[in-house]
Amino acid sequence: MSWVELIKNYTVWDEQERKDKAIIINCMETFDDILTRNNEVAHVTSSAFVVNKKRDKVLMVHHNIYNSWSWTGGHADGDEDLLYVAEKEVNEETGVEKISAITDGIISLDILPVKGHEKRGKYVAPHLHLSVAYLFEADENEQLQVKPDENSDVSWIPLEQIEECCANEPHMMHVYKKIITKMNALN
Repeated sequence: MSWVELIKNYTVWDEQERKDKAIIINCMETFDDILTRNNEVAHVTSSAFVVNKKRDKVLMVHHNIYNSWSWTGGHADGDEDLLYVAEKEVNEETGVEKISAITDGIISLDILPVKGHEKRGKYVAPHLHLSVAYLFEADENEQLQVKPDENSDVSWIPLEQIEECCANEPHMMHVYKKIITKMNALN
């Protein structure tokens, strides 16, 4: 199934996802470049919410730009295989190589605001990430590694500590709590 069909066929969880999905579909139908950063207003990103086998910890990176713990993820950069993008970002940002998808499809669909910031010596204007997220499982004993140009630490964070660890990005708590609730409903 194409990335467009995956998004169009995604069953929304709540009112936030219903509205965000409608806007994302509108962007897909309006712009021909939302899979790349060439679209400086809004572009597709793919993220991974990675839990351990007991599903009581999540793999997070301490993001340099936001000075906050965050899930892994990145820009599609033209790649239509968003599941692959999420997997690749886990490996690049944490060093974890063996991950497996818990569900077959998208776990969360969100529009996330990005504040203006500097990256690699260049100013990046405020824009929107059209976020497609997946739920994965990995072995928490696998060796972790920092990606210094993006993060300053990598760690398994107990689920009950996420809110405290992500205090600098409070808008992400709705997303993380939604994914945890959906994950728990799978059991």
